[in-house]
Order: sequence, then C-alpha cells, then structure tokens
Amino acid sequence: MRRLGFVALCFHALFVAFILAPLLMVIAVSFTDKGYLSLPTDGLSLRWFYAIWDNPDFIDAFWVSVWLALVSATIAVIIAVPASLAIARKKFPGREVIAAFLLSPLMIPHLVLGVAFLQFYSKIGLGGSFYGLLAAHVILITPYALRLALASATGLPREAEDAALTLGASRFTVFRRITLPLILPGVAGGWLLSFITSFDELTMSVFVASPATQTLPVRMYHHITQTIDPLIASVSTVLIVLTFGVMLILDRFYGLDKIFVGKG
Repeated sequence: MRRLGFVALCFHALFVAFILAPLLMVIAVSFTDKGYLSLPTDGLSLRWFYAIWDNPDFIDAFWVSVWLALVSATIAVIIAVPASLAIARKKFPGREVIAAFLLSPLMIPHLVLGVAFLQFYSKIGLGGSFYGLLAAHVILITPYALRLALASATGLPREAEDAALTLGASRFTVFRRITLPLILPGVAGGWLLSFITSFDELTMSVFVASPATQTLPVRMYHHITQTIDPLIASVSTVLIVLTFGVMLILDRFYGLDKIFVGKG
C-alpha cells in the first residue's frame, strides 16, 4: 500500500510539473535582459516589465478586457439563474429546445461565431462597437454560467421554499433568502468561469473588436504578428501573478471548493 502510494505521489508530482512547465518557462523568459526571447540568460532584469508602462495600448486593452468580462459575466448570470430554475424545476412544452438553444454556443467553433458576428454587425451598424463586442461575449459565455447554475438547481429541495410561502413570504423573498443562497455556489462558479472565458477570449474577438475596443488577448495577438520580443512574456507573467493572487483571495474568503465543486 505504501509503495503504491509513493508511486502515485511521484506520478502526480510529474504531472503537476508537466502542467506548470510552460508557465515557469514564460516567467523565466520575462526576466531576461536581452532584446529577444532568450533562455538561459546572462542576467535577470525587470526591463520588459517597465516596458509594459511604455506601451499604454496594453494597459488600455487590459481595462477593456476587465470591464467587458465583468459586465458580460454579470449579464450571463442574470440570464442563467432564471433559465436554470425554469429548466430544472418546471415542465413545459419546448423546455429541451430552450435548454439546447441556450447551450448551443458551446457546439459552434469560435471562428464561425466570429465571422457570423462580423457579417451581422456590419449590416446593422454595430461593427467595432463595445456594445456589439459585449453582446457577442454574453452569447458566448452564457452556456458556462447556465451549466453550473443548472447543476445547482437540479434536485434542489423545495420544502423550505414551500414552508416560507405557507408562512406568507412573497416569491421574491423566498428567492432572495432561500433559493439563491442554496444555488449560490453554482452561480458564483458560473460567474467566475464566465469571467475567465470572456477575459481570455481571442478567436471570436479578433473579428468583432476594433482598435478602440481591443481586448488584451487581441492586443497581444497583434503584437506577436508584428514582432517577437519578451514583452509578451512579461505581460503573461503579470496575468499569471494576478490570477494566482485572485485564486488565493477567493480560497481564503470563500473557498475554491464551494465555487468549482459546489460544496455548501
């Protein structure tokens, strides 16, 4: 038993090292003092981190991505919560059709969605606008919020809600004080997953974004097509550190198991 445990531990250690190796390589390259991608390097330098501040396009694109992800994830959750409750707890004609329609963006390649949005927006005058980009992201990420909210709503006990209604509580009060807290882990996980998906989206955004509404992934993609230098590695390192910090904060004050696993 101990031998099998040691073998399993070694396997997991190798697996984790394999997963982390690309991230560690990117972080190592970002500290090079060369003007090109170099590893190993003769010395460590913060040159390419200072270079981020000399490129305000990256900073502007970062805030566009943050704002876009915040708004689109919130709208996706607002759509997903009532939809998940209706699909999980009600029986009505067309329920499966509605569920399939809301989840259909998961089955369509992002490249196809990008071309479709580009043609559609060019006809209605929304091409390159922030609202067009927002609508496209909401459509893309709503299935992620819906799936986790639906998982929390499925099999949700109704005894507490029925008791509250019997005692005179309004349906909104029952939803706010009983239903929503019960499905909150799935809702929070759906919002976080939607935020990450929206922030990281590139393929579709390349077709929809304009120079004024470039997201950070799109800006990084255009930079790579023009030149190859450690600036992209330094930007990636900053994002890795920020993501790790956010995960630590969430785990400290809420618990990642509640968000991603759905534990109460």
